[in-house]
Amino acid sequence: MSTADTTVSAPPVRQGSRVAEAGVLWFLALVTAAALAVDAYVHADLAPTYDGVTASVSQGDLFRIEAALAALAALVLLAAHRRRAAWAAAFAVTAGGVGAVLLYRYVDVGTLGPLPNMYEPVWYPEKTASLIAEAVGAGAALLGLLLAWHFRRRRSVGE
Repeated sequence: MSTADTTVSAPPVRQGSRVAEAGVLWFLALVTAAALAVDAYVHADLAPTYDGVTASVSQGDLFRIEAALAALAALVLLAAHRRRAAWAAAFAVTAGGVGAVLLYRYVDVGTLGPLPNMYEPVWYPEKTASLIAEAVGAGAALLGLLLAWHFRRRRSVGE
């Protein structure tokens, strides 16, 4: 008696499914880039207001760095939305922003090395807009990262 071959191969990935995958990633990239653009604008706009909060570096300078990183992450993601590294960078910037604003809103950390004491236990419209944009961006970037990983893995198995 011969043993039947019980291995199952993945079905080939069809062209239509690749188009759909690209469309999903492009949509998520646009959402994430828009969130990063809001993040960049708010931080660049607020930076001069926080130049007086200093240690070795001012909070205004940190806001300018955040604005530059957000703008750069948005551009990289739009240029390379199929790359997992682009999604990871976008997620790092947005999730880091969410973490920082929540930390300094609710915890008086004090001065940390070169970082000034950025404790600010209030909400105002630009801070709220930045948090919402960063949270939406983090969610979209994480989903984009997971889907980019899944689509790539499926293509490598299916081909």
